[in-house]
Amino acid sequence: MRPSLNIVSDQLIAQILDEAKRILSEIGIEVRGPALRQRLLDYGLKLDAAGERVLFPADVVAWAIGAAPSSFTLYDRGGLPHAELGGDTVHFVPGSSGLKVLDYRTGETRLANTADFVEYVRLADGLEHIAYLATAFSTNDDIEADVSDAWRLYLCLTNSLKPVVSGAFTEHGVPRMAEMMTLFRQDRADLLARPMSIFTITATGNFRYSEDSCQNLLDCVEWGIPVEIVPVTLMGLIAPVTLVGATVFHTVDVLAGLTMAQIVRPGAPVLFGGAPAAFHMKAATSPMAAIEALHLDVAYTAVGKHLNLPTQAYMALSDGKFLDAQAGAETFGSALLAALAGVNSVSGPGMLDYVLVFSLEKLVVDNDLCGQALHFVQQMAPQEDLPTVDLVRQLLDEQHLITAEHTLTHWPQSLYLPDAVTDRLNRENWQKVGSPTLAQRAKTAVIQRLAAYTPIDTDPRLDAEMRRLIKAGLKKDAPLPTVPEHSTKASKADNSSPRARRRRFRR
Repeated sequence: MRPSLNIVSDQLIAQILDEAKRILSEIGIEVRGPALRQRLLDYGLKLDAAGERVLFPADVVAWAIGAAPSSFTLYDRGGLPHAELGGDTVHFVPGSSGLKVLDYRTGETRLANTADFVEYVRLADGLEHIAYLATAFSTNDDIEADVSDAWRLYLCLTNSLKPVVSGAFTEHGVPRMAEMMTLFRQDRADLLARPMSIFTITATGNFRYSEDSCQNLLDCVEWGIPVEIVPVTLMGLIAPVTLVGATVFHTVDVLAGLTMAQIVRPGAPVLFGGAPAAFHMKAATSPMAAIEALHLDVAYTAVGKHLNLPTQAYMALSDGKFLDAQAGAETFGSALLAALAGVNSVSGPGMLDYVLVFSLEKLVVDNDLCGQALHFVQQMAPQEDLPTVDLVRQLLDEQHLITAEHTLTHWPQSLYLPDAVTDRLNRENWQKVGSPTLAQRAKTAVIQRLAAYTPIDTDPRLDAEMRRLIKAGLKKDAPLPTVPEHSTKASKADNSSPRARRRRFRR
């Protein structure tokens, strides 16, 4: 039996879905992208009386839900299966949308640059419980904003083989990024068959999809890139402050995106996702780690699972400013909730300060916290411990079970041994190693893991073509930022073989 959460009854889910479908059919969605809007009208959808909103009949929404796959596979850069998204499988992924980094060397929060992003990718590449990457924060400090999305993807593709959660910053950014990924496949059809990325499509609130979101959705689906529909549901501001009402609003936005995707290409992979927050009535902030927002995460996940769809959520993060008690509590609490709820793709590790700041130190701590959450939701089943009477006799005979055959056989799977960032020493031994604080242990872990990074090789022709695609989008003819070399003498052996790839990923 797998530990799980059950917070919404089937009857209530049915009511939520009925109300969401009613809103879609009677109120509709403002689809601001002209190309996608025309596709919907050509399909046969109608406009409301004012001619402003597209109406989604309940039978079309029901068809779209049935057309969307219940699961899909993400592949690595080399084309090998890497992660299955569906059912109750849980994958933790770095959060996205950061604008700054918390520099682990100086403790300063500042704009991020290419060197910061390369360090992040190389660090995340070796984290055991971070399933795949995300284009976690912007690098606008040293490259034009219009191509920053493609530049981040380039840095991921040339420093790691792992898949990546990404997205385009502009209305026409997807094709450039899709072409870059196609370089690692035989052709466009092969990219559709073996996707290496998930792109985020944001519903902008007030039952509206912006021009950028519409065009990105259309391009992603046509290129075969799986999408996660991520409404930013703000409880008490642009959504009801109450949980059921907020879940209805959230479900409307996701079902609209899912339906549009299926109309463009039936069978397109879509994650039932979100990034909700509660509006703080006194501070006028929007905490994503607020307990109400986490409750909504779990509630809409239940709706997505009821529909047999893969799910995504922004959890395992903190609204705090530093790696402190608040950050640890918010991150582990929400990571455990996500694991129990069976969220397939959990975006959040590494994020601080309302997903504005990314911290490498927090990422290594979060890696361990996520590992503990994943351990908690392992199947609970007898492991040669029923009947138990023989173990009782051994204990009474030996006064311990440390060297018992049962212990030696099962402890590696039964006991989770935390990373060194988590303090499990007694006080005497902790003092012998210098009494390191959490911040010191995390900084040490970042440095050690970066030093242990093994570079990967990229065909120079593919590298040059990706750079050409990025430079073609620059407004000014300027050189691309310098990518730092790996700072150790680690081997640069070709890691593109299937055997090497399997060694590199512990899943």
